[in-house]
Amino acid sequence: MLPVSVPSRRPATLFLTALAPVSWGTTYAVTSEFLPPDRPLLTALARALPAGLLLLASARVLPKGVWWGKAAVLGALNIGAFFPLLFLSAYRLPGGTAAAVGSVGPLFVVGLSALLLGQRPTARALLAGVVAAFGVSLVVLKAAGAPDLVGVLAALASAASMSAGTVLTKKWGRPPGAGPLALTGWQLTAGGLLIAPLALLLEGPPPAPDARAAAGYLYLALVNTALAYWLWFRGIGRLSATQVTFLGPLSPLTAAVLGWAALGQSLTPLQLTGMALAFGATVAGQSATARPPAPATAPPPLAEQPCEHARGKGERVSRVPRP
Repeated sequence: MLPVSVPSRRPATLFLTALAPVSWGTTYAVTSEFLPPDRPLLTALARALPAGLLLLASARVLPKGVWWGKAAVLGALNIGAFFPLLFLSAYRLPGGTAAAVGSVGPLFVVGLSALLLGQRPTARALLAGVVAAFGVSLVVLKAAGAPDLVGVLAALASAASMSAGTVLTKKWGRPPGAGPLALTGWQLTAGGLLIAPLALLLEGPPPAPDARAAAGYLYLALVNTALAYWLWFRGIGRLSATQVTFLGPLSPLTAAVLGWAALGQSLTPLQLTGMALAFGATVAGQSATARPPAPATAPPPLAEQPCEHARGKGERVSRVPRP
């Protein structure tokens, strides 16, 4: 059995990792204000593939052996499936319903960590996940009719996809000689290559971008994706999967604050209450790490093990290791 690593709790690591969901919270404002409408797959492709190729050129490390398959799986879960499902839910659901449904991600990670990592969830982690989802729902949900079933399923599937990718990234770690930069580049490139044929088939050739759209795509590719995902996967390597995923609610909270500060959207007392609950659950989630699996019973120390050459039955002798 591999030794269980102790998650890093350094404030700098948490802060840098938290910058990723904060950056993702700007996606809606950038998309609505800078990019052409009704092009979710093109936006997903523009975020993933250029950023992945840039990181690959910077890292100059390619997968080897089984990591070709692992990189493809992680790229599909974290990027290739997550991006299209996320945009599909955003286009089909009213208001911030997609963000509210997707905020159950921490609960998915808690369950998958128990299944794939053998980490038993704590009651505090489960409670923090429920409170975070409830708080986000107060922030982003608006009065509307019955939600679109396809949109709800897409939001749930996107949260499950990202959660599975987060846990598998933690489980598989990184191969020798490959840092977070290379691992991020592999996944973004693999995910972008999965999105590309869908975007061309369903949305047709991309329109020529104007200066405003070019600036938006550049921001999404460099800051919102390349930098943000590098910080995210770097954090997964240094923190527990539960700690990382509890930073996720910062994304819809950032979107709400940005909408209030930059787009003139108002915040009601109920939304402010939800923000306080979600942020409090995010902070509590950093100390609500799952319990590691119980270690196997260790054999008796070497000095206390019976030696077959000892005199007398069961006599114990000290063994001095050879140099």
